[in-house]
Amino acid sequence: MSLNRKAFLQQSVFSSLALSVPWNFGADETPLAPAVKRKYKMQLNGGLIGVKADQSALIELASKYGFEAVVALPQYLHGLTTDHWTLLKDNMKTKNLSFGMGETNVEFRKSEEIFKKSLASLPAKCAVLQKAGVTRSMTWIMSNHSDLNYLQNFRLHTARLKEVAGILKDYDIRYGLEYVGPKSIWAANNFPFIHTMAELRELIAAIGQSNVGIHLDTAHWFTSGEDLSAILSLTNNDVVGCDLNDAIKGYDPIQNQPGYQRELPAATGVIDTRGFLNALKTIGYDGFVQAEPFNEELNKLDDEAAVQKTADAMKKAVAMVD
Repeated sequence: MSLNRKAFLQQSVFSSLALSVPWNFGADETPLAPAVKRKYKMQLNGGLIGVKADQSALIELASKYGFEAVVALPQYLHGLTTDHWTLLKDNMKTKNLSFGMGETNVEFRKSEEIFKKSLASLPAKCAVLQKAGVTRSMTWIMSNHSDLNYLQNFRLHTARLKEVAGILKDYDIRYGLEYVGPKSIWAANNFPFIHTMAELRELIAAIGQSNVGIHLDTAHWFTSGEDLSAILSLTNNDVVGCDLNDAIKGYDPIQNQPGYQRELPAATGVIDTRGFLNALKTIGYDGFVQAEPFNEELNKLDDEAAVQKTADAMKKAVAMVD
């Protein structure tokens, strides 16, 4: 039976789309969904893996071992001459590298005097990071306090982080806040504080700055008992940065995981790295992922060996979903 004109055109369009769109197929060859490519980049952050290399050495190591981004260190960038800036940008372009996160390091957890002094140095850091093309920074929220109860601490964080975020916003830099999930940390002092994504989102809403979002960490996501639905509830605009780690075997329940001991990504399989990264792909996350294992053995290695081992782990993790 011949097709009428409308049906023929519809079938032709569908056929052409089927040939042009990459599809994932299961074992039974049933089409599941169009393939989604990751938008995030693997970043080298030497300070998180015990590497003491300066900015120029980090760039070389990142290129050699296949990273796609590198952390920006404002104290190094601040001293560059115009000619050095040109050389730096040309070098990174040749290596197909970009800057991911920029370090800002404002001390907002201590006295008002220390906070104000630290805040005063922020604009200069932001200016040099903006010059380098950096659009993201982060900090972490300590999940306990010795003196302030939850509400008092919440108000302090809201006021101070709003000031920090306001300055960053002037330089088009987004600010990622990281919640700290392990019970061994949030229960270690008189007053527990923010240690879940839901609580952190309440703080972000209270801060009320459009450039503030979440800095995810697989270890904190895991130890807080959250599942993939928590990640899938986010949008790309909600997520500023991301740390990848794996948990240590032998701790049950998960709340008993140590706070400052972790493994490289996909090393043990305790954390669902594949599911986590698939969720990031699904929401279209386009920032960076970096390793932060707090691993003593890794920290003992020399810089090159530590970077190589970290690169191998990151590539293994990312390959699970690429």
